[in-house]
Order: sequence, then structure tokens, then C-alpha cells
Amino acid sequence: MPTTDLTGRTVLAIVTNYGVEQDELVVPLEHLRERGAIVTVAATSTDPVETLVGDKDPGRTVAPDVLLDDVDPADFDLLLVPGGTLNADTLRLQQAASRIVRDFTGSGRPVAAICHGPWALVEAGVVAGKTLTSYASLQTDVRNAGAAAWRDEPVVVDDAEGWRLITSRDPGDLDAFLGAIDDTLAG
Repeated sequence: MPTTDLTGRTVLAIVTNYGVEQDELVVPLEHLRERGAIVTVAATSTDPVETLVGDKDPGRTVAPDVLLDDVDPADFDLLLVPGGTLNADTLRLQQAASRIVRDFTGSGRPVAAICHGPWALVEAGVVAGKTLTSYASLQTDVRNAGAAAWRDEPVVVDDAEGWRLITSRDPGDLDAFLGAIDDTLAG
């Protein structure tokens, strides 16, 4: 199977410095970079991002490239919002994260969120009219935020409301999630 060339495409991943689900950050970073994309990790501080496996076991650490507060969203083609319960719950309280999400959606650029990542979209007030998936426990939050529908599927791609949203449920859906991201960035 041919590898999608993403040379020159830019991706912004937004996270906090503790509790990101390891595979939801590390696997996309490696996948996209191997295909030539420039991926920037924005975090709440300059400390290493400490990932977790299954929300409990220590995972790999990732060095952030920039602070959330210092990001210019206009510099990026796609926004990646990884999950991890602790990460997502803390991220949605960051005003800079909501600003970044609203900038992407307001300008019609795509957003990809996995697992608990859609909490940041709910907090930013951008899921109204969208069809998406997430970790199952978020479906009530998503519906209450005005989403058109929540689906229990490996990946959901929705172009309603003038911007593309790519969502997946958990690390088990990463192949489908990354395939949809590749297609979006290559298109």
C-alpha cells in the first residue's frame, strides 16, 4: 500500500502536560512525521508531556514545541486533539485551547479529535450540528452540546457547518483515524 505524502503539511497537537493517552499522541506524531508532515505539540507548560497508558500506567514523555498561549493557529493546516481522560478534562479548562479550536473551526480548517478529545470541542461550543464519535462516556455531553448525532463507529468524518471534523472512539480506532487524517491533509 502506498504511503501518503504529507510533505509540507502542518499539524498542531494540543495537550496538557499530564495524562494524554500515549498512543493517541505518539502514534499520530510518528505516523504524520514519517509522511513528511510538520507536527507541532503545544502544551500548557514547557515541562515534558507525561503520557499515560490506559489512563493509569506511565507512558512515554514528549517534549512540547510551544505553549498553548503562544500558538498562532493560522500557521497550521489541521488541529489534532488527543484524548486521555485527565488530559482532556484539564485541556477543556484552558482558554487558549478553546481559542485555538474556535480559530480552526471558524476558518474552515479541519479538526481531528479522538477518545476524550471532543471535550475540548464541546467546551469551545463548536459541535452544534455535527455528527461525531468519541469515547462512549462523552456521548451525553456531545448531544447536550447540540451535536446532530453521536455514532458508535471507528471513525466519523463530518463536513457540516463549514469545517471538517474527524473523530474516533479510542486507541483501537487509530488506523481508521489516521487514514481519515491522511486523506484530509492530502486532499
